[in-house]
Amino acid sequence: MYVAVKGGEKAIANAHRWLDEKRRGDPSLESLSLAQIREQLSLSVARVMAEGSLYDADLASLAINQARGDLIEAIFLVRAYRTTLPRFGASEPIDSAEMRCSRRISATFKDIPGGQILGPTFDYTHRLLDFKLAADGDVDLAQSAEPSNDHMPHILDLLNRDGLIQAEETADAAPGDLTREPLSLPATRAVRLQALARGDEGFILGLGYSTQRGYGRSHAFVGELRIGMVIVEMMIPELGFAIEIGEIEVTECETVNQFAGSKTEPPQFTRGYGLTFGQQERKAIAVALVDRALRWRELGEDNLGAPAQDEEFVLSHCDNIQATGFVEHIKLPHYVDFQSELELVRQIRRDALSSKEAAE
Repeated sequence: MYVAVKGGEKAIANAHRWLDEKRRGDPSLESLSLAQIREQLSLSVARVMAEGSLYDADLASLAINQARGDLIEAIFLVRAYRTTLPRFGASEPIDSAEMRCSRRISATFKDIPGGQILGPTFDYTHRLLDFKLAADGDVDLAQSAEPSNDHMPHILDLLNRDGLIQAEETADAAPGDLTREPLSLPATRAVRLQALARGDEGFILGLGYSTQRGYGRSHAFVGELRIGMVIVEMMIPELGFAIEIGEIEVTECETVNQFAGSKTEPPQFTRGYGLTFGQQERKAIAVALVDRALRWRELGEDNLGAPAQDEEFVLSHCDNIQATGFVEHIKLPHYVDFQSELELVRQIRRDALSSKEAAE
């Protein structure tokens, strides 16, 4: 398609070398290690793992380094590498009620079983630049609390006991796999949640914000937000039971939303749900908001025409890799296309001038 690029192979090779130099930066400075990225830029690493659909902090750190900190480019690298990996099975569903929580809060209930765990968060910090970090480097590190190993039941179960919130239905069939099957509409809720979980954080955040500003019927409370480690198990047919193969960090959010009821459902609360790799509470909350907006059909609500309620619009545009490819391809050579349009415009102008002269 881009035959014209072929003549610039030397220029492209030089561009690659220049890119390597820019990525390395000043050679008199110590090179940034992958361990430093993994440990000190963990929120960026979490985003790359989530939107790259691959839980591997070391590979995500490598991608961030290679991409010069461009997270979408890093996500692209991880996605591309992911396609080369063999798939030898599927894990069992994780049990987030058994999460070892480092953070667990509720905006709907003050006193909750197990207590509120503030955890590592920017929520209570002053948004002021800490020049001490620039002057002194590392700050004195206080002894932090260990993640809680106590059983942490989901807080919204408290509403379930009184029948005040819609019960979640468990699907009998295995959910579709968006990484192996193309998106088809209308999508199941499981597929929608997959698309949102690996969707662009900024896009999902904007849509979630739009629902709060009135573009859709959504007045949400954070029923529970929890971050922590969960065990991953895999069924081994030869053994006849599941074994633990590791643990991962996830962020889970359940929102409580108002619902006036419908012809088939009584007035009650409904919920939105979001889950992502790593510590990504802003993304998880936004996913829960958009998830709830997309549930209007199954809840018997009216479609108010809000962008966040449009399944095709949301799911077809939330993937930043697809968006990047389509947006950035227009900077590649389109000489033939443009010349044809240029000639078309010239011909239209000549015809219009001839018509004008004939009319005069």
